[in-house]
Amino acid sequence: MPMNELRKDYMLDRWVVIAPQRRRRPSDFTEHLEERREKVVCPFCPGNEHLTPPASLVYLMENGNLRKDNDRNGLRHKGWIVRCIPNLYPAFTPLNQKNSQNPQTNNIYVSKEALGYHEVLIESPNHDEHPSTARITQLIHVINALRDRFSFLVTKDYVKYVSIFRNHGSSAGASLSHAHTQIIAMPMVPKILCEENAASKKYYDENGHCIFCDIISMEVKSERFIWDNDGFVIFAPWASINPFEFWIFPKRHQSSILDLTENEVKWLAETLRISFGGLKNLLNDPPYNFGFHMMLNPYYHWHIEVYPRLSIWAGFEKSTGIYINIMPPEEAAKNLREAFRMEGNQVQT
Repeated sequence: MPMNELRKDYMLDRWVVIAPQRRRRPSDFTEHLEERREKVVCPFCPGNEHLTPPASLVYLMENGNLRKDNDRNGLRHKGWIVRCIPNLYPAFTPLNQKNSQNPQTNNIYVSKEALGYHEVLIESPNHDEHPSTARITQLIHVINALRDRFSFLVTKDYVKYVSIFRNHGSSAGASLSHAHTQIIAMPMVPKILCEENAASKKYYDENGHCIFCDIISMEVKSERFIWDNDGFVIFAPWASINPFEFWIFPKRHQSSILDLTENEVKWLAETLRISFGGLKNLLNDPPYNFGFHMMLNPYYHWHIEVYPRLSIWAGFEKSTGIYINIMPPEEAAKNLREAFRMEGNQVQT
């Protein structure tokens, strides 16, 4: 059995212990408890639109054509195919007459209002149409709706970063099982994104090209490569924190989903369907989180990081910031590569 190894992240000052001597078989990760779900009224299902705030964006199909609208004057649109609503319990709230942008500070205490937006994108009228089983056509609508909301939110003066993320499974933070993604626009750039952005700029200034493009060119030839199509590539990162973690990158250099072409939207939809379908089949539909990393700078390369929730961070990780991953990314990639290949064959038939 190989020795345990300390690995440093490509860009961040973050170390991970790759510990195969503590590892389990891939099948052991599927032994999570079945989630108990009580039969309750789902506020995201069609017919229950009145249980949610008015939608900021609705996709409607009329006479074979897509129409975009929003709820207003008490109206709740019916027959929608994608619906984006304000979160009923937001972490960030828009600027209005009752709040301001003035920070409060002294030598120790620093605070300011949590200004921004917190929205929920309901991915389908079908309760269980998650990315692992969704129609490619539906995922295309989801991606385009995310682009629409991202495009709107980044224009706000007090918004410095827009986070798009997904929690799947109650142990991963999902309070409702209906397929949905969340969008948070916030008044500062998160620490990890700041560090990635600074490292990207430094590398670009010194080398004249993108560090992520170089990482992609190396990883497609490594044991950590998993899958690709015409527009996107998937690999397990060198210093992965989570067992079976994988990253999704556009092959063409671009800073955000606003740069996607029509074909790239289709290729991303295919990538999401095959990767999450493969993950579901390999690990019995594990809980997971994913997050988009995007910065509107020419030297940054946007991507999606997927974190299956198969480990519990304990005292060592919480007290040191150093993580222990018992599944080497090379071995994870081998299992994911086969699972994605099988899923791709099924999707294409």
